[in-house]
Amino acid sequence: MELRGRWALVTGAARRVGRAIARELATRGMHVVVHYHTSQAEAADAVAELERLGVKAIAVRADLARADEVRALAQAAEAQPGGIAVLVNSASNYFHIPFDDLTEQLWDASLDTNLKGPFLLSWHLGRAMRARGAGRIVNITDWAGERPYVGYLPYTISKAGLICLTKALAKELAPEVTVNAVSPGPVLPPDDMSDAEREAIVRATPLRRLGRPEDVARCVRFLVEEADFSTGAVYLVDGGRLVA
Repeated sequence: MELRGRWALVTGAARRVGRAIARELATRGMHVVVHYHTSQAEAADAVAELERLGVKAIAVRADLARADEVRALAQAAEAQPGGIAVLVNSASNYFHIPFDDLTEQLWDASLDTNLKGPFLLSWHLGRAMRARGAGRIVNITDWAGERPYVGYLPYTISKAGLICLTKALAKELAPEVTVNAVSPGPVLPPDDMSDAEREAIVRATPLRRLGRPEDVARCVRFLVEEADFSTGAVYLVDGGRLVA
């Protein structure tokens, strides 16, 4: 797919991995809709950064757990010239919840944002892409969707669901739209993680280092720009962690 001059929607693009993805696509000439939920200042900064790369960018707020706000986000994105060519579902929450402390509210908060939101965006925008005859959807999952962490049950279930959603959407939207996933491993651990915990993760990773947001972003760029014969696939960017 030729990216230059087309529009992408990247959810969670104000910070961390989502921002790196938006930046990578902008370097290929894509205009970007920067989705954010609460990070308004960071979103404005991301827009300024992307514009310095010579592309257009706008910030749109939405709570992905609310269907009406997801619909409004999709409408705002589709209003850009030519509509959305690339959707990257990157935003998610990441709650550490001991099993005995789980509640229905915490479960819903994870599943609504991490799974229902990407589904609804893909439903709205995927149909528009299909009608135009082309499009790319990339979901950012997690290697824990295949090998769950202890203490993150709703999160890991949501990511497992997103892996299945990727494969199901690939069938529903073929042949016009490709749908793939990138499954990061140890990339950008939480800020409150101790040095000892980080070192333990590095030791457990065959490539013996933590990943970077740019590692994920380059894989996304490959999937939307070059991977014309890939759909329903899950690309691990985990330093070998899943097979360790």
